[in-house]
Amino acid sequence: MPHPSANEAPRLTDRAALTRNRARALKADAPALFLQEAAIEEVQHRLQMVNRTFTNCAVVTGFPALWQAAFPEARVVSDDEVLDLEVGAYDLVIHAMALHWANDPVGQLIQCRRALRPDGFFLGVGFGGQTLAELRAALAEAEVAVSGGLSPRVVPMAEIRDLGALLQRAGLALPVADNLALDVSYQTAFHLMRDLRAMGEANALQARLRHPTKPAVLRRAAEIYQDHHADGDGRIHATYELVFLTGWAPDDSQPQPLRPGSATQRLAEALGTQETKLPD
Repeated sequence: MPHPSANEAPRLTDRAALTRNRARALKADAPALFLQEAAIEEVQHRLQMVNRTFTNCAVVTGFPALWQAAFPEARVVSDDEVLDLEVGAYDLVIHAMALHWANDPVGQLIQCRRALRPDGFFLGVGFGGQTLAELRAALAEAEVAVSGGLSPRVVPMAEIRDLGALLQRAGLALPVADNLALDVSYQTAFHLMRDLRAMGEANALQARLRHPTKPAVLRRAAEIYQDHHADGDGRIHATYELVFLTGWAPDDSQPQPLRPGSATQRLAEALGTQETKLPD
């Protein structure tokens, strides 16, 4: 495998493998796209809460047919490293369930912001850091026990605070990040792993092992998962965290923070309390 140069950041994702994984999921007899569908429902609900009528929408996604059906008037583009979006062309850009696979997530958000008109709205949804925490722990413990080492198996997903900070780094105004945790039960850890394959979320990390995992590792991981995360009926539980990111393309019409020292009223007066001087 070639090594990155000193000026080139390491690549997180093998895009060719990711494309294969997604294509295989769509060809499956029963693709497990319930998380995509849950994200669509939440995005539609959140847009209804925004007091704005959008006329030019773009959606960035790895599952174009699914999101196109939900937003038939939108321009749907692939989550390539360079997004096929015109600068300043949209009043709404949705980044849909793909940011966790981006080699440059800040770059993705910057491109979305540039595609917005002034005061245009950005809404992103993707997996947060609590996603598959149980599976990550079980696989790590099993691999150390069986093979004596660790290999990349589950794509790293950022915590909500870090994702919120990306909005500011991308230059979006009035940034907000919130999350929705989903608890999904499976018969066994093997059923969970098959579901991940069927939803196109199998391992596509650039640094992944390029040979099949030892069956003993998977068996031990399933045992550990069962021991730690099974309910009274013997079913194991998996956490999926959806993080929603919203922000606006900067515009002079938006509320602006006051300059420090420009207040015309004391805080104590506004609160109706007595101001007390702190001791030296």
